[in-house]
Amino acid sequence: MSAVIAHAAFQARARFQSLDGLRCLSILPVVWHHSTPRQLDGLLGKGPLGVHLFFAISGFLITTLLLREQSRQGEVSLRKFYVRRSLRIFPLYYLVLGLYALRGWLLLPDSPLRDHFLGSLPYYATYTGNWFVDYGVPHPVVFGFSWSLATEEQFYLLWPPVVALCRGWKLPAAYMASLFCLDFAAESGWLASLIGREGAAVQIVTSLSAPICLGSLLALALHEPRSFRVFAWLLGARFSAPVALVSLAALVVADAPLLAIHSCMVALVGAVCIREDHGLAHVLDARIPGYIGEVSYGIYLFHVSVITAAKWLLPAAGAPVLFALACAGSVALATLSYRYYEQPFLRIAARFRAVTGSAKPAS
Repeated sequence: MSAVIAHAAFQARARFQSLDGLRCLSILPVVWHHSTPRQLDGLLGKGPLGVHLFFAISGFLITTLLLREQSRQGEVSLRKFYVRRSLRIFPLYYLVLGLYALRGWLLLPDSPLRDHFLGSLPYYATYTGNWFVDYGVPHPVVFGFSWSLATEEQFYLLWPPVVALCRGWKLPAAYMASLFCLDFAAESGWLASLIGREGAAVQIVTSLSAPICLGSLLALALHEPRSFRVFAWLLGARFSAPVALVSLAALVVADAPLLAIHSCMVALVGAVCIREDHGLAHVLDARIPGYIGEVSYGIYLFHVSVITAAKWLLPAAGAPVLFALACAGSVALATLSYRYYEQPFLRIAARFRAVTGSAKPAS
């Protein structure tokens, strides 16, 4: 009976507030990573894993939204979904990309770096940079951080129709599990005889995100009462979230296999969503982490530009100073953008929101 009540409470929850706090934990390591002059060894070099946590959150939350709309309205409106996502993602993305393009055309000197960026613009504009941009060049890749946004957009494009067209959880779960296995096999080199070890085919297959797949599978499991009972037993105690966070930190420090790290990330996402009064609620739901998470999309798009400006103004500044300036500057820009540029688009997007009582959309 307690599992039935917990599942009903989970389904009725209008917002998973702690996910904004997890987004804060995701974005800060990424900002740190881009503030360092090179890839550092040990724990200080693990900043890119913040993007993986973003992926786990996105896979879980988007799938949850789709499943709730389907179960409560009888169908998923793909038109409304894509309108909402477009109005949330595209305005700021293309504004920032346009500013990068103007800088490239007008300010960057003739160089391989400039030629590479201008040649890559069509891929950035079509969210295919993670497939076709050459990251193996000897100079920095301008706007290269957008690979993760391309991965997200490809997920948004391909996954909702699967959920919308299938009734029940079995076919969507089989589809997502197949993508996960395909990615794992490619990353492990098991498909080298079929697709080679480099080139577009490898780039496309390995751009599949294991955390997105695992997050989506968890959402499918928590949506169904019987499987919810299992995961509520594993992740539904108050101490589950702190244990998951400590375990994740230990795995990162130990340089554990990515599969173990990704699994622990998804367990953390589940632990903070199954129940509201989890053991990390007082930290993740606090005002500052929650706000940073809320504007994390803008922080992600602005932080590299802030770091570039800080390096130009303070060429002798070390990574800690750059990190502090990047955090302050990108939060300030993200705040201005969110309030005065993004909000009009978000108000329009709200008109297309399904009335499902579902969780807050992913950033």
